[in-house]
Order: sequence, then structure tokens, then C-alpha cells
Amino acid sequence: MATTRAKKILCVTDDTFQQDGLPLDLPEWCEVVKVNIKELDDALLSEEFDGYFILNQQSGPQWQFWHLLQNSMIFNRMPDGFAVTDRTNQIVWANKSLGDWFPEQPLVGLDFFDAMGRPEIIGECSNPLASALKTGCSNSSSLKCDTRTYYRLRVAPVSVDGLEPSHNLIIVSDASEEVLHVQKLEAIHNAGSELADLTPEEVCRMNIEERIDLLKANILYYTQDLLGYDVVEIRLIDRKTNRCETLLSEGIDSKESKLPLFAEAQGNGVTGFVCATGKSYLCEDTTSDRLYVDGLIGAKSSLTVPLMLHDQVIGSFNVESPQVGAFTEADLQLLQIFSKDIARALNSLELLVTEKTSSAKASLEAIETAVGLPIDEILNDTVHVIENYIGQDANVSRRLRRILKNSREIKQVIHNAREEMTFGESVPESMQAHQRPLLRNARVLVVDCEDEVRNSAHLLLEPFGCIVETAHEGNEALMMVRNSDPGEEYDAIIADIRLPDLSGYNILMKLKESMEEPPLVLMTGFGYDPGHSIVKARQAGLKPYAILYKPFKLEQLLETIERLIQPDKAEKV
Repeated sequence: MATTRAKKILCVTDDTFQQDGLPLDLPEWCEVVKVNIKELDDALLSEEFDGYFILNQQSGPQWQFWHLLQNSMIFNRMPDGFAVTDRTNQIVWANKSLGDWFPEQPLVGLDFFDAMGRPEIIGECSNPLASALKTGCSNSSSLKCDTRTYYRLRVAPVSVDGLEPSHNLIIVSDASEEVLHVQKLEAIHNAGSELADLTPEEVCRMNIEERIDLLKANILYYTQDLLGYDVVEIRLIDRKTNRCETLLSEGIDSKESKLPLFAEAQGNGVTGFVCATGKSYLCEDTTSDRLYVDGLIGAKSSLTVPLMLHDQVIGSFNVESPQVGAFTEADLQLLQIFSKDIARALNSLELLVTEKTSSAKASLEAIETAVGLPIDEILNDTVHVIENYIGQDANVSRRLRRILKNSREIKQVIHNAREEMTFGESVPESMQAHQRPLLRNARVLVVDCEDEVRNSAHLLLEPFGCIVETAHEGNEALMMVRNSDPGEEYDAIIADIRLPDLSGYNILMKLKESMEEPPLVLMTGFGYDPGHSIVKARQAGLKPYAILYKPFKLEQLLETIERLIQPDKAEKV
């Protein structure tokens, strides 16, 4: 059978009380500890009690209660304010802490809320003192005295000698720091959501640089207004160089803001350490910190947090102060929260750049594909006229060649515009990851009698940076080759072995009349080569890898062109 733990009852007496026992029956398992008023503090500090009883021969129970409060130093040692009020909310007793908070006049005898300057009551209960007496239950509220002073109020009704509650015991705690911290957190959250919040009209009206400038201005404004930091530096990691590039610098010495720092834990200051490790760093005294590198002239402390996006460090957010130990753990928390919003805002800007670039790039791709075959037809017709024009009028020949040149220039302009979109610095790295540098600006001639094949050549090769032209038959292809300007010769000529006029072998042999190693690739269906064109072409010097068997994969086509362009490096790409 389990034994019941003895309940400790503290009996508080005064010096006049002579009775040995207690005027009530207690179970045998209750342990009674008697102390007088002078011994009360030590008893409360040394042990925990399950109940309390006050004995006094000369006075009633209310006097006993107030006498206990007034003579115990426990309540005056506490940092919280304590007060007892009667049914009219008049203060009948207050401890030292509460008196220190409101020292203008003695508190006893004043209305509780008048003594506190008639603060605004925040909470569901509009009159916590009256409610506690009426219900007999404790409650809590908050009081707002001014914009920077808040108190937490806990009210407990007091019943003396078993009667109905006639007084309230009020505990007042200074909640200013807590409330202001919560308000600052909310303000920072709202500010963070507004950093890169642009309307559709603003997005259309502003270019990339203007959006970045707006973001920087917003970051600086909220950092100074909400956090109170005037010295701010933001650096972003350049993934190609690992260098921490300055995005925003305010209050930092211009020379120091341009100091090259890299995302490395050693030798690159606090910024390099934070960017390399993803850990926040609180520098309490710059003069003795091994990592600190000069920023603000006369800076004595700094706080640096990483800018994190999807668990990846993208940069650092640094603030500095001319005071030693100017930053606290609360500052660290606020800065970490704000840094997340900054990282998201930077990402939003990058997504806007990506969206704008993707849309423009898609438009240019559509234009390039749409005009590809029509311009090819102009080129084809022009070279036919150039080579078969009987009159040989010099002016006509010159105009024909101008048509040829202008047509190619139109194609080149569209191609260059898309190239800038694809490889420009404003394009996120993710959009550049799968590009193949050997194919950029590679000139490719595709020879096939089927429109679908020629159109597919544009669709498949131009996204990789190739400049594609097409021809319907072998002789037309040879005319295109002959009429290429010096320095703009084809890097690859891809021809079907079965053309209306020439076989693949015939094309190779005619090309060899004007070039030592023609960059020819032959296409054929599996097993179809009635004229043994491939065998003959191989014997005549066609590269072993320069044969594509339909249907072939895009990767095979790309690798073949790359090997033609640069055989010794293509395999390493």
C-alpha cells in the first residue's frame, strides 16, 4: 500500500501567542512548522510548504494577513510589483518595487488605475479587478501606459477566514521589453514582406537595376528605422569566384567596402567566416577579435548573420557600432529574422529577372524558328540566281550578294539577341547550366529534301547557340558553301545520303575539290545504302564518327558536331 507524503503546513505566529496546538483538526500525516514573523523569510526561502496558517491572539484575520505582508521582506525583494486593493480598487498595501515604479506619490489610498496613470487595458477582460472579486477566479491582462511602457497584470481574489473575496492581490510585471520585442518582430515581418513587393505596373515600369536600387533602399530604411542600425553592409557570394561582392554598404569606409573578401573561414574577416560556415558571428570587441577586419572607422563591435536561401548561404548581412558590446542575443534574433526576408526578396528579384529573361528568350526563339526556313529559302534562291544569272551585270550581282549578306545578317541579329539572353550575366546560373560552349556560334548547314527535317534542325540546334542554314539538295548545298563569306564557313555540313541529285559520297567528293577535310556528316536509315555511299565515303576520308543512323538521339548529333569543331577537346566537354 502506497504511503501518503506528509503535507507541510507553515504556521505563522506572533510573540504574544502562547497556545501549543492549532485551533483546527489536521490529519496525522500533516507536518506543522511554526515560525514567528521574524523567521518567516528564512522559512519561505529554505523550504516549500503545502499550506499556511496565521495565528494571532489579539487581532482578527484581516490584520493577520496585512501584518504578514508588511513584515515579510520576501515581497519587497521581488522584482515584480505587488499590491492589495479593496472592493473600491483602492490600494491598501504595495511593495517596494511597485512604489519605485510610481514614486510621484504614496500609493496606499489611491485608486489602483489612477496610481498607474490610467493605462489602456489590453485583453478580453476590461475590468480585471472587479471580475476577480465577482467570479472568485484569477485573471490576467496587459496595461499600456505609453508607446514604450507595458505591464502584465495578474489578479487573484483574496478570501480571509473563509468569507467572500473582499480584496485583490495584484502582481504587476514590467512587460515592456517583451511587448516591444514582439512588436518589433511583427514590424520586421511586415517590412520583410514589403521589401520586394511590387505591383504589376511597377514591374513593367522598372528595369532590373531600378528594382535592385529599390530593394537596397528598402533594406536600408527598415534596418535603420526598425533595428536602429546605421552602419550596414550586405555582400553576396559570386559562385564562380567565391568572392563576397558588396551589394549594399552604408556607413562603411569606402576603401574597406571594396576590400576583396572570399567565402573562406580563415583570412577573410567575419564576412568570409559567416559566408563559408553559415554561422552568425557576434563580435563584442573589435580590438581583440581575431576575425574582425576594419569596416566602420572606429567600430568597436559588430554583428554578422548569413543570408540563407533554401539552406544555402548566398551572402552575409553585417551591422557595426562604435560602442563595445552594443549587440545582444535579441539583436541577433532580429537580424537573423530580417536576413531571411532579405534573402527571399533577393530571390524574388532574381525570379523576376528570370521570368522577364525567359519570356524574352522564348519570344526570340519563336522568332528565330519562324524566320529560319523562310530566310533559308531566300538564301537558296539567291545563290541559285548568283550562280546561274546569265547577264552577269555587275550591279545586279552586287545587289544579289547584298541580299545574301543582309539575309544572313537578319538571322545573325536574332541569334545574337538570344545569345545575350542565354549567356548574359543577368541570367541566373540555373539557366546556363546545360549550355555547350563548343556549339556557340557554330555554323551548321543541314541538307535534306524534307521540310520537317530542315525545320527540326532549327528547333534542335539553335537553342544550343548554333547558326543553322538549310538546303533542299546536294548542288544547292554546294552553292551555299561556295557563297559563304570568308571567315563564315560552315563548321558542320549534315546531309542525307539520299538526295534528289547527289549521293552523300558525291557531295563529299565535290567538297574535297575546294577543301582538304570537309566537315561532312552523313545521315541514313539503318541498313539503307543501296549505292554503298557510306562505304565509299569512308574510303574517301569520311570520319568514322561522322555517320548518323536515323532515328538518332539529339545527344549523338551534338557530340558529332562538337567532334568536328574540335576533335581533341570535344570528349572533355
